[in-house]
Amino acid sequence: MNKKIILITGASSGFGRLTAESLARAGHTVYASMRDVAGKNAKNAADMVAIEGADVRPIELDVQSEASANAAVEKVIAEVGRVDVLVHNAGHMMYGPAEAFTAEQFAQQYDVNVLGTQRVNRAVLPHMRKSRSGLLVWVSSSSVAGGTPPYLSPYFAAKAGMDALAVQYARELARFGIETSIIVPGAFTKGTNHFANAGHPADAARLAEYEENGPYKGFGARVQTAFANIVPDDADVQGVADAIVEIVDTPFGKRPFRLTYDPTQDGAEVSFAVIDRIRAEMLHRVGLSDLLYPAN
Repeated sequence: MNKKIILITGASSGFGRLTAESLARAGHTVYASMRDVAGKNAKNAADMVAIEGADVRPIELDVQSEASANAAVEKVIAEVGRVDVLVHNAGHMMYGPAEAFTAEQFAQQYDVNVLGTQRVNRAVLPHMRKSRSGLLVWVSSSSVAGGTPPYLSPYFAAKAGMDALAVQYARELARFGIETSIIVPGAFTKGTNHFANAGHPADAARLAEYEENGPYKGFGARVQTAFANIVPDDADVQGVADAIVEIVDTPFGKRPFRLTYDPTQDGAEVSFAVIDRIRAEMLHRVGLSDLLYPAN
């Protein structure tokens, strides 16, 4: 196995933690980044370090801070000299009717889910481009192209933005020999902290106009129940982590551009197949086919 140095964002829980631990158990050195390593996440960090036979190195990184992203990457480079794989996993969810969220709350969603990836990319990519090698793994969402329930507008909009950014980065990094794989998880109602830690509308009065009066009274609870009912009992978030391990361990040039792991089968896999094909055909049409494949 070709041991790799991997940096993953949002590794304290959910997809991130499972992926960090799985990659480390597969023999890679994993820098598991999270906020407040010495405080609220101290136990999570200690538990990950204690995994026998796994090289997990918790590291402070707040994706909402450029200084934090730069410091984390500088620390990794100082210790091991490179970053082979960057996993964009950090994310946050908000739940409620779109109108009841303030514009500032929408901006916060974009700051975490979209701008956070940009901050970390700007810290990591100069090193990858210098070595003309590397892999970016983006944790997207089936909501970008599949069937979606209401009341998750800030999260869905931000994930769509992140997915679009991932596609564009893939084209702009291909000639540097840097690969891109986008993993698309479906809906999971257990095994992640998305719903438990979800943000809620700041405009309580506007929320009440939906939830307490009129045609959407009690709609929030109904959506959550409907959402839970379509997730199979055996849906296991570990499958997302396993898929990422498989992507990382796949040889250069053979990695999938997009891989969907969706127990609910909400249609995203079908939609993305069409969307990605149309995008590829446009590049063929304008003579830029080489951008579809990482340069050797």
